[in-house]
Amino acid sequence: MNILPEIQEMHEEMTEWRHRIHMHPETAFEEYQTSDFVAEKLESFGLEVHRGLAKTGVVGTLKSGTGNRAIGLRADMDALDLQELNEFDHRSRIDGKMHGCGHDGHTVMLLGAAKHLAKTRNFDGTIQFIFQPAEENVAGGRVMISDGLFEKFPVDSVYGMHNMPGFKLGEFAVRKGALMASADFFDVKITGSGGHGAFPHQTIDPIVVASEVIGAWQKIVSRNVDPLKAAVITVGQIHGGNTSNVIPEEVTMSGTTRSFDEDVQDMIEENMAKILHGICDAYGAKAEFIYERRYAATINTSDETDVAIAVAQGLVGVDAVDTNTTPVMGAEDFSWMLKERPGCYLMIANGAGEGSCHIHNPSYDFNDKILPLGANYWVNMAEKILSTDAA
Repeated sequence: MNILPEIQEMHEEMTEWRHRIHMHPETAFEEYQTSDFVAEKLESFGLEVHRGLAKTGVVGTLKSGTGNRAIGLRADMDALDLQELNEFDHRSRIDGKMHGCGHDGHTVMLLGAAKHLAKTRNFDGTIQFIFQPAEENVAGGRVMISDGLFEKFPVDSVYGMHNMPGFKLGEFAVRKGALMASADFFDVKITGSGGHGAFPHQTIDPIVVASEVIGAWQKIVSRNVDPLKAAVITVGQIHGGNTSNVIPEEVTMSGTTRSFDEDVQDMIEENMAKILHGICDAYGAKAEFIYERRYAATINTSDETDVAIAVAQGLVGVDAVDTNTTPVMGAEDFSWMLKERPGCYLMIANGAGEGSCHIHNPSYDFNDKILPLGANYWVNMAEKILSTDAA
């Protein structure tokens, strides 16, 4: 790996930063200590620091030369509502919260890049270092956009990165086009007419109605979605009734849908509503349906992905970069930034084999060995796009 000696020398320091953040995990829009830490570091490096977007977001601005070009580099800062099971010294000190997705590592890799670039200034233009809150569940990236992120901090393109267990250290994975799915969420209440479990004919059983609805919804994927496209409809919760011999008055359900194409999103939402209300009408029940489009699909643009591939290959070699990785049905709110500006989101390997459990697992930990590699990726990205030779 072609890691700069100056960045490799920061490894121990970055590891200390990462462990500090890991020990004090904070979840959506409550990243107060984390954002304080990030802001203090950026200010100490000499960056212009801005705070307040999406409540706890931080943007560090670094300018060099006279160029008008600008890029955005983004890292997420939030943790998960998850009880950590690790026993190492830097385990979470906050009960029920942990950095189970590696955002602590993402934050530190971008901080390391900011420190190096602030020293060397080997670029011509402006870099916006975007430290985003609330990636998990509530789409803090969308909130930063609505709060005026790119109006206040204009960029020509924007880039993100996520660690991924299951790949060998020193590898990257990326693809042009759809990399991750959209994530929509729904809540349903079906109201029938309750009664004695021995006399179902005197009731409108919302449990039976709900079961019909769930089964019919699955046929949307098998019979309405183009077989060459992909979609998921998952009912993750269903609640109804309190005892075994009473038919309840209502049933509630909630879940998520995933797809890569907006036309598939539109069709899923429309057909779910039609099926729900149609089945409820047939049984004489009533339905309430709330459907939220929380995460857009993560779509990498072609030219910007070519740049990301070239930077990654320059660091680890051509064979260590998967340029056509398989898309996944997970979602990422960096997608909202990609809807506003061209850019690329790629995966950096967190390790494979024993001990490399997947993200969102209570035994997960970000691999400190990749901190210099990730920081160097950001440095090379900025220097390539904002090259002084092209000034």
